[in-house]
Formats: sequence, structure tokens, C-alpha cells
Amino acid sequence: MSTDSTTGTIVARGADVPALGLGTARMTGDDCRRAVETALAVGYRHVDTAQMYDNEVAVGRAITESEVDREEVFVVTKIHPSNAAPADVRESTQRSLERLELQTVDLLLLHAPSDRAPLEATIAAMNDCQHDGLVEHVGISNFDVGGLEAAMNHSETPIVTNQVKYHPYHQPDDLVAYCLEHDVLLTAYSPLAEGSVVGDDRLETIGEGYGKSAAQVTLRWLLQHPYVAPIPKASSRKHIEANADIFDFELTDEEMRAVFELDGGLSDRLADRLGL
Repeated sequence: MSTDSTTGTIVARGADVPALGLGTARMTGDDCRRAVETALAVGYRHVDTAQMYDNEVAVGRAITESEVDREEVFVVTKIHPSNAAPADVRESTQRSLERLELQTVDLLLLHAPSDRAPLEATIAAMNDCQHDGLVEHVGISNFDVGGLEAAMNHSETPIVTNQVKYHPYHQPDDLVAYCLEHDVLLTAYSPLAEGSVVGDDRLETIGEGYGKSAAQVTLRWLLQHPYVAPIPKASSRKHIEANADIFDFELTDEEMRAVFELDGGLSDRLADRLGL
């Protein structure tokens, strides 16, 4: 297994990534800053932002003002697709670092496929940012299997992750299996289906045996995939703490399969990778 159930760390293609992250999409200003501050105080060490979210300043201020050392926080940001041209990759990354008040970002992603430049040129510019110390690792977001393969072929350094939507009602089996087969981290955004898992009878029934909620069962299901890191968004301390309280129980194989059945069942290919 790539996930250490004690420390909650995933080792993927040369990067040590905290398995649980805080998503910040659609959070801005003081609300975002307070959420990040709370998450860091609770124990989160993985924070996800993006140029598109217009909250890098808030995220950076929270990290700067936190008592947690910068070196302990894995910070992810993403290049807006409109900034995919090589010159814009560097300039926009430098601006992101200024907003974040950081010298280096741990992981830089291309937010989505872009028609502003060939993927090869965008990836090369991201690699240049690595070489110059602006970025530690690179990856992509919202790419299908073919796009992921292309990015991996173009990059001089490992593509650490593909960040995509993944939750019990949206299971891109082929992409998940491909990531597991190639040791690529799949960062799962919207892992709680924007709250839709709350009240799900099957998930609640599974959780009853552990004293856990449907949301906690969902996050645990994701964590029990090798190379999957969920980044649930949460703004209140109650939800931030609850989302982190998922490292003290483990779903059975039968329970794992039951969650897969919420979107048509587990494919043979993915079952083989998961040992289910």
C-alpha cells in the first residue's frame, strides 16, 4: 500500500503527499483564511488552491500566520488554463508565489486542458519552473487517461498527480485504475459529492458500526485506495475536524465493494488493483 494509515502520507512518484487535504474552491477572503487556519491547527498538512479560485492571498496569509512551520505544509496551486502559454506559465506562477507569500510551491498543476499552447510546451515551462526552484513537483488536473499519458510522456520529471472529481456517485474506473497501475496520485476533489453523501442510507449503515458518519465513510473509502488523496472542502471547525477523524477505522472488503456499487459496481480491472 502507498498510504501509511498511521501518518496519512502517500508516497507517489517522488513526492510525499499528506493523504488528506483541504479543498478551498469557492472560498475567498476571511472565510477562506479562517478555514485554512483552522485546518492547520487541527492537523491538516495539505492545502489546495488555484489561480482560478481567487483565494491564494487568503491561503498564503493563513499559512504565514499559522504556528505550523512552512516546511510541514504541502501547498498545491494550479495554473489557470488561460495561462498555459510558456511565458504565462512562468509569470503566473511567480504571481501565485507572491500572493501565497512563498518562495516555492510544493505542487503546481495545469488546472485543465488548454488551447492556449500545446501541452508539450506547457509542461516544458512547468519543468523549467521546477529547475529554477519555483516549484517542487508538477501535475495536472481534469485530464482523461489519454491526456495523462501525454503529460507523462512530455514531462522531464514525474507527473505526480491528476486531480479529478471522484466520489461514490462519480467513479471514473479506467482513470483510477490507470493511476494505480502507474503509481500516479489521484487527488479527489468534490469527494463528498458536494454534500450529497450525507443521508445516504448505505453509507450511513456502514458508518453505524464504527460510530462514523456517511461523509467519514466516504473519505475512508477513498483513503483505502492506494494513491488516492481526497481534498474535501469545509469551512466550519466542526466539519474540518470531522473530515480529519478518519484514521482510526478501516472498511472491510465487503464494505469497500458496497460503496463501489453506488455507481454501478467495481470493474474487474480496478478490483484487481485494489485486491478486492
